[in-house]
Amino acid sequence: MQPYFLPYIGYFQLMAEVDVLVVYDNIKYTKKGWINRNRISLNGTDVMFSLPLKNDSDALAVRDRQLAADFNRTKLLNQFKGAYARAPYFAQTFPLIERIVRCEERDLFRYIHHSIVRVCEHLGLTTAIRVSSDIAIDHTLKGQDKVIALCEALGANRYVNPVGGTTLYSKEAFKARGIDLKFIRSRPLEYRQFDHAFVPWLSIVDVMMFNPVPAITAGILYDIDLL
Repeated sequence: MQPYFLPYIGYFQLMAEVDVLVVYDNIKYTKKGWINRNRISLNGTDVMFSLPLKNDSDALAVRDRQLAADFNRTKLLNQFKGAYARAPYFAQTFPLIERIVRCEERDLFRYIHHSIVRVCEHLGLTTAIRVSSDIAIDHTLKGQDKVIALCEALGANRYVNPVGGTTLYSKEAFKARGIDLKFIRSRPLEYRQFDHAFVPWLSIVDVMMFNPVPAITAGILYDIDLL
């Protein structure tokens, strides 16, 4: 998977389904993707939050990008606080968000990696997290070929990908290498967001602000279909 900053629940549902998550650090940063941004709910609508980056070439890999020198961590925390100060699980969740946001790492990948690890600790997820460039494969490979190489290097007999990958990966190609390809699909998820109409698929922050950790770990993380 790409590294995402405080991604939606599906990222962690995928992690709960596997033994090892490989996070790409040596892939090209995509400006319009979700690597350094996501959405939260504010007054019944969704708003974007993001990590500001140092101006640099868009051709650089994620691990070569840096956070902006003037990144105002307090401003970002205040955005979360303004949205969720009245949420039922704010007191349990905000210390985690503060620890994540106030991380002093400037390297974008390491900053995001730290955030993923901390959320996993909070939710009790014990999935091993590996960094792609640390795995001995031919890193010039692309797409499906690279995924298969990573699976083989780790001795995997099953690969799980979000359901959007059905157009990218072939079950036959994986089967030919002794790997069972599965796709994970989140079931419709809904919970109370104050008294507003529900806004789906926001950052994991939203889920944690409105749901107790036991409910997340006992049900929400496993509310999926495996195809």
